[in-house]
Amino acid sequence: MRLSLFAPLDRRLAPVPDPEKVGWIGASAYAHRGLHGPGVPENSPAAFAAAIERGMGIELDVQRSSDGQAMVFHDWELDRLTGESGPLDQLTAAQLGKIRLTGGEDMIPTLRQVLDQIGGKVPLLIEVKSRREMRVPSACLAVLRVLEGYRGAHAVMSFDPRVPKWFKRYAPLTVRGLVITEENDHTLLSRLRRRLSLWAASPHFLAYDVRDLPSRFAAAQRKRGVPVTTWTVRSPELLERAELHADAPIAEGAGVV
Repeated sequence: MRLSLFAPLDRRLAPVPDPEKVGWIGASAYAHRGLHGPGVPENSPAAFAAAIERGMGIELDVQRSSDGQAMVFHDWELDRLTGESGPLDQLTAAQLGKIRLTGGEDMIPTLRQVLDQIGGKVPLLIEVKSRREMRVPSACLAVLRVLEGYRGAHAVMSFDPRVPKWFKRYAPLTVRGLVITEENDHTLLSRLRRRLSLWAASPHFLAYDVRDLPSRFAAAQRKRGVPVTTWTVRSPELLERAELHADAPIAEGAGVV
């Protein structure tokens, strides 16, 4: 299928955002889960402090505790990143706040704690974690409650188009993004799925898997005015690719300039 066939639907269902609303997205490189490394765990206050000191934007992950609080943590299970085990969403925010992140001194933070720490000093990309069986509105509402009144540059994003779709309906002023990985799947069906996700999400920007760049789909959206960030940039070679085909890298390790 020719990309031009989709152009009218793209314009109607996923209109180009106001440049003044999203111009800040491409003005920074972002530290993937904070600027983490030995002795500084991912998604930790220490990693966020290091990113702030370096003047980098921050990308982080959020999911919901059992009592409805937005917690900053990537995995569904506690096992890899802490000395505890089991699903994160079975514990309250107070219980999670007492669990130490492996390799450092920090405990699992809430999104509210992180927003207080950042305080608008650097831009922030919040990935709302989701899976098929989840009730997306609950997770989105947990994030929105914390974001109310926050004045720093920020955006929410997700692999799940239901998340930006929810924010479009209930918080249209919040900048929203769609995270995409092609996984080397270029069949007609997969290309159609990506388009349907775009139309459902109506995102202000894309966060694209750097392994898929250059991508005809990403290039077409970028050309018409939708900013494209790219993850996870882990090497100088990938950083060069990001500079050629995206507006901002989401980087870690050797991918950080």
